[in-house]
Amino acid sequence: MQSFETELLTQEENLSGLAAINRELITRAEAIEAPQRVVLEMDSTEIPVYGQQENSAYNGHFESTCYHPLLLFNGEGDCLAAKLRPGNVHSAEDRAELLLPEIERQQQLGKEVVFRANAAFAKPEIYEALEERGVKYAIRIPANDSLERDIAELLTRPVGRPSHKPVVWYKGFLYQAASWKTARRVVAKVEFHTGELFPRVGFIVTNL
Repeated sequence: MQSFETELLTQEENLSGLAAINRELITRAEAIEAPQRVVLEMDSTEIPVYGQQENSAYNGHFESTCYHPLLLFNGEGDCLAAKLRPGNVHSAEDRAELLLPEIERQQQLGKEVVFRANAAFAKPEIYEALEERGVKYAIRIPANDSLERDIAELLTRPVGRPSHKPVVWYKGFLYQAASWKTARRVVAKVEFHTGELFPRVGFIVTNL
């Protein structure tokens, strides 16, 4: 088993074959139940390593020496594609290599594609690539002073006795960051929880 893992599986053609087998199995499952809308979700994760493994590196976010693989899932949680990367690369590095072929594959089947991701993928080049291909998306973006000014009226705690249930407010508005070529729709979510002094605030950019 050790020789299989360290010799056979490390050969490039065998790694490609493993990826192809995984995608073929998921393709068969998709054929059984074929919704017209496909949700794709991209994320990265941490694989801590110990010793001097090749291409491992220290990652300040995870505070560990690790690999930092990139993963692409469908809405059912199936892993459609993965790439092992050095530990010190950005979360969104190599995203086009995994994401764009899967978008093309699904669109050739006549399916509507929707993409969602966390704030690590909040990059204008990602929005533009998705918009060029007619892909709908919802991507979390980091809060900043400008965004919070646009929802200032929602940031004041409701008057009266606090509710045991969270008080949740939403607001949608057009916003253009300095690095964007055009304005895009942003949706804010503001939550007030009992016992917490400040609201929880989140923003997504979306063309849905």
